[in-house]
Amino acid sequence: MRNIVIIGGSKGIGNAILISQLNLYNKVYNISRTAPEIKHPNLTHYNCDVLNDEFPDIELVDTLIYCPGSINLKPISTLSLEDFRSDFEINVIGAVKTIKKYLKSLKNGNNPNILLFSTVATKLGMPYHASVSASKSAIDGLTKSLGAELSPTIRVNAIAPTVTDTDLALKILRNDNMKEIIAEKHPLKRYLKTNDVSALADFLISENAIAISGQIFNLDCGIVTFKL
Repeated sequence: MRNIVIIGGSKGIGNAILISQLNLYNKVYNISRTAPEIKHPNLTHYNCDVLNDEFPDIELVDTLIYCPGSINLKPISTLSLEDFRSDFEINVIGAVKTIKKYLKSLKNGNNPNILLFSTVATKLGMPYHASVSASKSAIDGLTKSLGAELSPTIRVNAIAPTVTDTDLALKILRNDNMKEIIAEKHPLKRYLKTNDVSALADFLISENAIAISGQIFNLDCGIVTFKL
């Protein structure tokens, strides 16, 4: 049984990972402002605002997963400096705060590893993505830097998903027509479901990925690599 700490496991991608890890009989500690709907004997929830509250002490951590993020899509003319600060706080400062809190616990873990989340927007020039792309690009850099610094003890990787069917993406996937348009933009003619992301996360935090660190994995339905 592994000890998995998930920041933001009550909804979306984080919740899909939480459920998957519970199904693998691991012990999961969820830290978020709202509790997951699921109840399980191996699940412990801590009600916590990532940016403003102190994190709970957890003595032994094998895997740390930071899921909170933002999709703040506006033209640069209407993006305020506060928008940039807010996106950087939730995407980057929150991740750094989490890592610093649980670093000692991770060093005592079994195959300890950290999983962060980026976005395909850091690889593509996409209109209206200036703020989110800037903050997630920092996650790319953090992943590589910490992967080097913490080796060989702690592995650090990130997943960079394309559009995923979550509450956070409701403005993008707001109706059937928009869903069809988004799917058609991808070479595989689909966008992501949360279980697509959790499947890759399960692999990256497992013993099967023990030789992988410092990598950002494009989970992109072909949109980054292919031009068809």
